[in-house]
Amino acid sequence: MLETIAIVLIILWILGLITSYTMGGVIHILLVTAIVVILVRVIQGRRV
Repeated sequence: MLETIAIVLIILWILGLITSYTMGGVIHILLVTAIVVILVRVIQGRRV
């Protein structure tokens, strides 16, 4: 579930860069959120 969300957020961020259509800081917030989700996933994977 978390991986899917992260992938979707990263794709949206890349599309924002390619199309040069940025909605202010929203694209960067999506990128930061995706990175945080990936880090949480990695940390949880190591605990189990």
